[in-house]
Amino acid sequence: MKVSIIIGSDSDWPVMKPAADTLKRFGVEAEVTVASAHRTPLRVREIAESAEKNGVGVFIAAAGGAAHLAGVIASYTTLPVIGVPVNASALNGLDALLSTVQMPSGIPVATMAINGAKNAAIFAVQVLAQADEKLRMKLKEYRSNLADEVEAKAARVKSQM
Repeated sequence: MKVSIIIGSDSDWPVMKPAADTLKRFGVEAEVTVASAHRTPLRVREIAESAEKNGVGVFIAAAGGAAHLAGVIASYTTLPVIGVPVNASALNGLDALLSTVQMPSGIPVATMAINGAKNAAIFAVQVLAQADEKLRMKLKEYRSNLADEVEAKAARVKSQM
């Protein structure tokens, strides 16, 4: 299974590259597409409706402003959709966050923090890991490494006191 990362504009790529990098770190294939819920709605629909036959297991959709991309994708598929609101407006991404998180009942979108690309990728890995023991082991190792890093930081702080 792969993850389909869809960004509403090429200007979203710098924010979303950490998602692609994180998926690569876990050995999860990712495809990246630029498609707009408003300017290319038929393309978004085709991507969402053909995803399962193309081996997609999870979507990550990132958009700023009105940020309807994740919701539009979710309306055309039963695959999990993770929304990443992008800080792309005078409202510092709050408009995108509210647009992404306020989905109507029955069409859920898991919503990450503003510019939360890395967590979106980790969440996608968690979803895929439900059916992949190797991926589950990689996640456990990743979490263990995070804990080790915190302990090392705590030791450094303690040594400075």
